[in-house]
Amino acid sequence: MMIIKILGTGCPKCKKLEEEARRAVEESGIEAQVVKVSDIDAIMEMGVMMTPALAIDDEVKISGRVASKDEILKLLKG
Repeated sequence: MMIIKILGTGCPKCKKLEEEARRAVEESGIEAQVVKVSDIDAIMEMGVMMTPALAIDDEVKISGRVASKDEILKLLKG
């Protein structure tokens, strides 16, 4: 199963990115789990300096902005 991590402290942009990611997973039919990471140390360990960020299977794909559902869909499908 694919693991999608939403990295952020809980700001409105972080919540929006999580919402878009959940919609993308639902629409894609891909078996994936969306996990929220709000611990600053864990976020820094992944090399993220700007939130919100999105990581797929521990690889940071997007950082410092909210991606659209369609953009996330493309990343999920590889």
